[in-house]
Amino acid sequence: MSKGSSYDYIIIGAGSAGCVLANRLSADANHSVLLLEAGPSDKRFYVQMPIGYGKTFYQSKVNWMYTSNANAGLNGRTSYWPRGKTLGGSSSINAMVYVRGHKQDFEDWQSAGNPGWSYDNVLPYFKRMESWQHGADEFRGGDGPLNVSDVSAKLHPLCKHFVAAGEALGFDYNADMNGVKQEGVGYYQLTTHQGQRMSAARAYLKPARKRPNLTIVCNASVARIVFEGKRAIGVEYQHKHKYHRANATKEIILSAGAVNSPQLLQLSGIGPSHVLQKAGVEQVHESPAVGQHLQDHISHSYFYRASQPTLNQQLQPWWGKLWQGFRYVLTRSGPLSLSINQAGGFVHTREGLDRPNIQLYFSPLSYTKAPLGERPMMNPDPFPAYVLGISNCRVQSEGEINITSNDPSKAPAIEPNYLTHEDEIQDLLEGVKLIRKLAETSQLQAITLDEMRPGLGCKTDAQLIEDIRNNADTVFHPCGTCRMGPDPKDNVVNNELKVHGLVGLRVVDASIFPNVICGNINAATIMVGEKAADLILTEHK
Repeated sequence: MSKGSSYDYIIIGAGSAGCVLANRLSADANHSVLLLEAGPSDKRFYVQMPIGYGKTFYQSKVNWMYTSNANAGLNGRTSYWPRGKTLGGSSSINAMVYVRGHKQDFEDWQSAGNPGWSYDNVLPYFKRMESWQHGADEFRGGDGPLNVSDVSAKLHPLCKHFVAAGEALGFDYNADMNGVKQEGVGYYQLTTHQGQRMSAARAYLKPARKRPNLTIVCNASVARIVFEGKRAIGVEYQHKHKYHRANATKEIILSAGAVNSPQLLQLSGIGPSHVLQKAGVEQVHESPAVGQHLQDHISHSYFYRASQPTLNQQLQPWWGKLWQGFRYVLTRSGPLSLSINQAGGFVHTREGLDRPNIQLYFSPLSYTKAPLGERPMMNPDPFPAYVLGISNCRVQSEGEINITSNDPSKAPAIEPNYLTHEDEIQDLLEGVKLIRKLAETSQLQAITLDEMRPGLGCKTDAQLIEDIRNNADTVFHPCGTCRMGPDPKDNVVNNELKVHGLVGLRVVDASIFPNVICGNINAATIMVGEKAADLILTEHK
């Protein structure tokens, strides 16, 4: 093992939060920062081209490509879990939909015993991080590193039919679901800029890369965190087939994500004793909640044959691919510069709820011939079709992620425990009934021939629930596995994101969420990075 170099801060993981920390902590030239990333550089065409996530979805060079254990709630099916393994992490391979979450989500975080995490507390960080296309106001930021684009004028024209259908059912049109309120239907904002993906790496790392006090090492697989008693003092990692040691004089910050952060803590001897003992890892500190309290959203889609052209006609034929490819390369415009999740919203399916329980998606593209879970966006169906999708906003089921070996290269066991709570079944059942109501409006009937999947033969509650269990799957929002809260027996970090019972170690990523938020989680993860940077810099002034 090479002799260790010393840094003030070592950040493990250059994902959505890690990139933020690398930028903010290295902004002071007096701080030396080491950023370790297990994957390669993000300078890849399919990473930077927005719709390229259809390719990176199955590229092992930039994607961990995890598979969960079988889910009883999904009738024994496993789930495919893509996770970013490149600079930018999952922000480099996600669908780029920018959603902050509901105000009440963060009130819940504070109510769980985490002072400083209410909506009023986190709003300044959301504003600080973003450069909203229409400029700053009471709720939006106008000059942050992360460009957020209003692409409503560029979306497929059929999206307007979806929004009109939502309004016909009584849902308000919402021009900004990240503004004064989240509820309503409208068009999704994207983390894109000038036709390219705006990942955390592009937003935060690119401006900081040339700083002499920031060292970035790609393809660096961290094996363990090194402790001296209860203090984290360094890390051991493999790079170019050699093991290296790096030491931290101030802090080690674990930002490896909801899968890899608990995995690395457990490999380092921090976790439930029974898990560590079974995996052959010597315990450094008992932390029973490491890897526990996993939450994730579930999505389900209905496919409709359209009477008008959709993106299928632009992207399926070879000449369509060629033309759109030329268009993108020359002008950074067209469908390749967008996500396929174009319209949607947040709605209540019943009275008496304090926030939405269903998120809606409208995609003017379909891929019915693809195996379940695959998304061949550049090879859609040869006929016009679109997708109406839902995901649950509130999750009560909890799973876990645990190592099964002391080998850092072996993937941990992922037990999502999807749909173990009856309220979630009820939400999704009401959600698919809402899909049918939307499809039956005159606004969508004007562009629809028939329902292809699951088909109108699936109609009783029992049939609809069975279809959900047979076909619903993750929407790729895992969180909570290093949960924030005051009780060390049930949480991993405190409200300053310090690991309970240890010194010099914080966790900063989606794994600290006390509960999954309402909607896509990338924006909230970047916010956590911003707030954590403030906490760290304030303490070490």
